[in-house]
Amino acid sequence: MSSDSARINLTHHFLIAMPGMRDEAFAGSVVYLCEHSERGALGLVINKPSDINLRALFEKVELPTNQTDIGDDPVFQGGPVKTERGFVLHEPVFANPPDNTEPVYASTMTIPGGLELTTSRDVLEALATGAGPRKVLVSLGYSAWGEGQLESELAENSWLTVDADPAVIFDTPVPQRYSKALMLLGLEAWKLSPDAGHA
Repeated sequence: MSSDSARINLTHHFLIAMPGMRDEAFAGSVVYLCEHSERGALGLVINKPSDINLRALFEKVELPTNQTDIGDDPVFQGGPVKTERGFVLHEPVFANPPDNTEPVYASTMTIPGGLELTTSRDVLEALATGAGPRKVLVSLGYSAWGEGQLESELAENSWLTVDADPAVIFDTPVPQRYSKALMLLGLEAWKLSPDAGHA
C-alpha cells in the first residue's frame, strides 16, 4: 500500500485548537476544513466574529437590503489569508428545475459532506434580497496550509480533529461552538492539557 493511499483526508472535519496553540489567529478556534489534499488545506474559522455585521458588509459592498432577520448576524474572521475577500459557507442550494446540475452561484465549491463555499458576489446579492440560502456563515478571509503543513501541526498536537457537524456551524451560539465541537469527541475544555493531544 502506498503512503498516498493511507493519507488522511480531513475535508468536512473540524480542527479544534489545543489550549497550547501559540498562533494568535488560531488560539481558541474551531476551523471548518473545506478542502484537504496533498497540496494543502483550506478552511474557515467558525467561532471568531469580526466587529462588523452583515448589514454593515452589505452597505460596504453597496447592496441595499431590507433583511432584518440576518442583518445583525456577525461576519466572521475566517482566517489570516485574503482578509479583504468574502467567503460564504452555506447549506446546499438547488437549482430550478432540481435536475439542473449547474451551480446556482458563479463561484461555488461543493464540499464532500454536504456544504457549499461560495466566493462570488451573487450569493451576497441573494442574501440581501432574502432569496439566498437560509443557513450561512459569512467570513472575511480564510485559513490555509501549504503542502504537509497541517500534517506537521497535527503531529505536534496543535489540533484535535473530528467529523464536522453543520449544527455546530449554523445552529450553535458563537460562544458555545468550541465546547460543542469538543463534545463531538466526548471531551470538555477543562480536561484538556496544553501539553497533550492527538492527531
